[in-house]
Amino acid sequence: MADETPLDRFKHALTGASRALAHEPEVEVAWSADAPTARGKHFRVPLPGRSIPADQAREARGFADSFSLKLRHHDEAMHARAMPPEPTARECFDTVERIRYEALGANNFEGIRENLDAATEVRTNSDPIARAIRPEDVPVASALGLILREKLTGEPIPARAAPGVEMVRDWIEERAGADFEALALSLDDQKAFQGLALDLLRHLDLTLPEDMDQPSDDSDEGEEPEGEDQDEGEDDNQGEGSPQSTEMAGEMSEGDDEGESDTEMSSEEDTTEGEPGDEGEEGMMPVRPNRPWTDIPEGFDYKAYTTRFDEVIEATELCDADELDRLRQYLDSQLTGLQGVVTRLANRLQRRLMAQQNRSWDFDQEEGLLDAARLARVVISPGHSLSYKVEREQEFKDTCVTLLIDNSGSMRGRPISIAAISADILGRTLERVGVKTEVLGFTTRAWKGGQSREAWLADGKPAQPGRLNDLRHIVYKKADEPWRRARRNLGLMMREGLLKENIDGEALLWAHERLLRRPEDRRILMVISDGAPVDDSTLSVNSAGYLEQHLRKVIDWIENQSPVQLVAIGIGHDVTRYYRRAVTIMDVEQLGGTITEQLAELFEVD
Repeated sequence: MADETPLDRFKHALTGASRALAHEPEVEVAWSADAPTARGKHFRVPLPGRSIPADQAREARGFADSFSLKLRHHDEAMHARAMPPEPTARECFDTVERIRYEALGANNFEGIRENLDAATEVRTNSDPIARAIRPEDVPVASALGLILREKLTGEPIPARAAPGVEMVRDWIEERAGADFEALALSLDDQKAFQGLALDLLRHLDLTLPEDMDQPSDDSDEGEEPEGEDQDEGEDDNQGEGSPQSTEMAGEMSEGDDEGESDTEMSSEEDTTEGEPGDEGEEGMMPVRPNRPWTDIPEGFDYKAYTTRFDEVIEATELCDADELDRLRQYLDSQLTGLQGVVTRLANRLQRRLMAQQNRSWDFDQEEGLLDAARLARVVISPGHSLSYKVEREQEFKDTCVTLLIDNSGSMRGRPISIAAISADILGRTLERVGVKTEVLGFTTRAWKGGQSREAWLADGKPAQPGRLNDLRHIVYKKADEPWRRARRNLGLMMREGLLKENIDGEALLWAHERLLRRPEDRRILMVISDGAPVDDSTLSVNSAGYLEQHLRKVIDWIENQSPVQLVAIGIGHDVTRYYRRAVTIMDVEQLGGTITEQLAELFEVD
């Protein structure tokens, strides 16, 4: 067509090539300024410049080729059934599978090989392995994937990742060198390949033999792969493991300061299915019949090794004002074209809320408005005094809404942008209809344990230590703070290096406890997340599913025994397996309808 741009023609050619490679005529390719993603047959690949530079064209082709090869050669159900339960092992398992189907394309087509090399360079540049200065900083999944790629395709390690790979190469090859040869002989058989991959993970002490025999037996984790690790096993959750400490597989150990004291959580080691309960940060408290809120439920089976290094911190303390302004400008650029959503959402929500505030009537009154239903009575008996009605204002409960946002590594890219945009739209909308709003975030201060893990190592590594990382809970906006003062703080979510691990159960307790201190009659906690809790340091030294079972008990406790109303929004991933009231959105365009309905239901008069 005459009005087609070079980018349009390139996109059409890329879509056609992807359909041919994937053997799927319904594949669609779209441009993305964020991290490349694939959802079924819909690919989002990096947007090249207008002149389509050769290197940027190869990057776009590389991701499109990778997604197409996955469609053609990868059976997701088979992969999910064999998925090991440990988070680090899961990420390695995902990465090894991606290397398998990419190798099938690279070994058969020279053009695909060059394209995949360009995509690998892009992944490597944003991976912690490119910045590693110690073996503990090297993500095991990244190093393992690059070494396996080298063995299967002959392609060299990218220059930026080479120093990091060399730090752990001897350790990996000493334990799993023979596995690489076996994997090379099973490229075209996914089932055989994944069996050998599980052997490799066992040889690296990342998973156990019984985990491989019955991958789904302990918790939901074995059965369905978490969305954060799924598409490509890239830097979604970033963390992996270190050869020096095979029980944890280390990543960036960063430490700060500030803390609280060892307290409250109940002190047993093994998580069991139990009654709804919870442990707390600073004495958490959802309600139990005839018990004070400050009591900690019995049988909660969860503890923290230490809380000395945990912190609750204002967003402004993590970033200087100039950088916050720059990050906010970046977030505003993501909001371009969505300004109308705010107005429409506010109007729809306001109409729903106002409809609940008005109106009901008292009938058979001696004065007021004439009741049309009683006209016959007035005609027959004009002196009848009970023919009037009076409108009664419905008392509308004061309300406070807390938005608790997952700031974990798996939210990098598009998910965290959607979460920040959601918070921005919700905060402005609720303020407009007179509802107090608090915006909180949760992550950890370090990858793989931080100072908590160092303290545990110094104490001789006691068994079953419980939560073993330094919590970072961030206050983006206080409930009583005007939106105009806090809006800048949301830009912090765009900051490189902020997003690390996620310990959801304790974050819910923290946000819940803050809500309970509020004077409003109605309190709503809205969680914006993308999946299960993941902290490799904790999960490597406790029972499988330790954090997930804690999260389930906290949710059950809040949903069944607390006056706080709980709702979750899954960003790109289904969170209904955790929360009773939950919805999933794939893109910002779904915010209006989804959030309006969820909030309107929660605001229904009791």
